[in-house]
Amino acid sequence: MEQAVSTKRMVPGAQAIARAAELLRLVTASAGGAALHELAASSGLSRSTAHRLLSALRAEGLVDQDPHTARWMPGPELYLMGTVAAARYDITELARDIVRSLAVKTEESAFLSVRRADETVCLLREEGAFPIRSFVLSEGVRFPLGVASAGLAILSFLPDHDVDAYLARHPDLGERWGRPHREAPLRRRIAETKARGYAVNPGLIVEGSWGMGAAVFDRDGRPEWALSLTGVEFRFGPDRLPALGRTLLAHAHQLSARIAGRAVR
Repeated sequence: MEQAVSTKRMVPGAQAIARAAELLRLVTASAGGAALHELAASSGLSRSTAHRLLSALRAEGLVDQDPHTARWMPGPELYLMGTVAAARYDITELARDIVRSLAVKTEESAFLSVRRADETVCLLREEGAFPIRSFVLSEGVRFPLGVASAGLAILSFLPDHDVDAYLARHPDLGERWGRPHREAPLRRRIAETKARGYAVNPGLIVEGSWGMGAAVFDRDGRPEWALSLTGVEFRFGPDRLPALGRTLLAHAHQLSARIAGRAVR
């Protein structure tokens, strides 16, 4: 990773491209669009620099600006690019019925998330029948690995050296997400997840909103996706948690097998 970073810095124009890419990620992370001041604050850029880059992206059709709210949103060219990339990277159609089955069998909200560099991005959400729901996660929402249950499941099944490198790159997780995300407690949760087979997030993002996640593997055995469940705390008590975990793991294994089967065709 250090070599990749140093190479990026040596490439002419890499800083501008990295800044523009970060703005694109931030714009696509919010379903209702994002205001300029929000994008500037989240990216660490000045308002003038953020506006200049966004205007350049708009000229290329990669972002758009709502004329009434002035909020920035994904542009039409980004959609066209995404449809082409989906043929190679998207597994939502493979996973849709499995996510739906998970929601039906558990009665909780079920999700599919994908690993993207050091984050997870939610791709699918299916509501369960239980009327009280958690709204921590929805399509397009990103979390760092190790924070939401999906990202904890993925991080836990990466090789040890990848986990070490990730934690070295993100020493501020505890400051941003709370004490349970400092390195020592996070490593304990990683060990528990590996031993259990699935991750449990006991209300660490929003109090009272619990999550569970299970890694989904590619043909080479790398955890590139995760299935997860979220719901209110009393639905994830010790009398119900093991059964939910078995159901979650069964669906994750089914999707991993399906992905491997597609890869060999």
